Amino acid sequence: MDDTLPAAIKLYRGVSIYRVAGSQFWYVRVWDRENQRYIVKSTGEASPIKAKAVAQSHALSMIRQEQMVEKEYTFKYYALKLLNETSAMAVRGERNRGYVKALHWAVQNEDWGLIRKLGFKDVRKISTRDYREYLDDLTEKRPELSSSTKNTIMAAFRNVMKIAREDGAIDLVPETPRSKQRDNPRPFFRFHPLVAKDDDAYRKVRAAAKKMQKDGVVIRGTAVTGELYDLILFVVNSFVRPISSELYALKHSDVTVATDPQRLILIVRNGKTGFRSANTMEGAVGIYQRIKKRYPDAGPDDYLFLPQYRNRETAGKIIQRQFKMAMELAGVEDDVHTNQKHTIYSLRHTAICMRFIHSHGDINVFNLAKNAGTSVDQIERFYARHLPLSRELAINLQSFGKKS
Repeated sequence: MDDTLPAAIKLYRGVSIYRVAGSQFWYVRVWDRENQRYIVKSTGEASPIKAKAVAQSHALSMIRQEQMVEKEYTFKYYALKLLNETSAMAVRGERNRGYVKALHWAVQNEDWGLIRKLGFKDVRKISTRDYREYLDDLTEKRPELSSSTKNTIMAAFRNVMKIAREDGAIDLVPETPRSKQRDNPRPFFRFHPLVAKDDDAYRKVRAAAKKMQKDGVVIRGTAVTGELYDLILFVVNSFVRPISSELYALKHSDVTVATDPQRLILIVRNGKTGFRSANTMEGAVGIYQRIKKRYPDAGPDDYLFLPQYRNRETAGKIIQRQFKMAMELAGVEDDVHTNQKHTIYSLRHTAICMRFIHSHGDINVFNLAKNAGTSVDQIERFYARHLPLSRELAINLQSFGKKS
């Protein structure tokens, strides 16, 4: 007698029968679409023919119990509508591509995305409890996900429900609890007077960039030029994010030299937080003049940095590799104060922190936030509260204003 068990027999999508060792009966397995799991039950039949009949009856019973939802009222319908709308906005330059990418990721992740869990639910019946259950399942399945990631998913959920509200399918968007976040300080290059001149990490990384140019360093076929040094200074004097949609997207047509005071006015068209017009520090003007001398034939539509690379992500990766080597040569890869790794993004963090220290506490935080394309809340949470107390800040605290 052959004791080899037969393979599972698929009846139709989501329904199959199979046998297990030690049992003469066939089992039926039916996919529960609403709860995203299989329901297993014994058919009580040893004959595969009779077991098929029982399995079909069981599956039909489940379908009858499951109230079918019209397609235009499902969560999936509005989720896909949201993705289509935001993708079109990104093409038109009305939405940041990074935001749209994060939205797609939260909605369509094959393992735990919103559609996978809530896709077939009726938006008219989705409640805060449904969202909490989804979040509980997500936390159990992926305990390593950060609070920030969970809040990104929460925002995606709310945006889907807002589309349903705009279409008149629901009146209110369910309340969604926000995951508590721990505000880690942003790593920046410590500079004088926060540290002694010999420990000035910002000065060290600049010096390393100059040395790489002088020594004729070549990384993956690309020579390090004065462009790396100027880029470092430009970020610290402009607050722009060193990403493809901000720093590497700047063209000469986006730059205006202004006076009283001397500065550049930058147009960031598709930044992380959308469109903004921003003032730079005076030091950015001299850097821009060197950029124009470096590329004397540049036109209005040419990029400021590495204009020969039309793919701006490629340009960004080249600079990142060069900057990484500069940090290694300078010995400043790690921020010992935050226990985090420095990256090229640390230049932006350095720019913001410098304004607090070099202004002796007089900086207008709202103005700083506007120029940096962020919020006062973000600056307070990630920068200001983590800076060491100084004599200047104490004087500013005790100030009664300027006397006329």
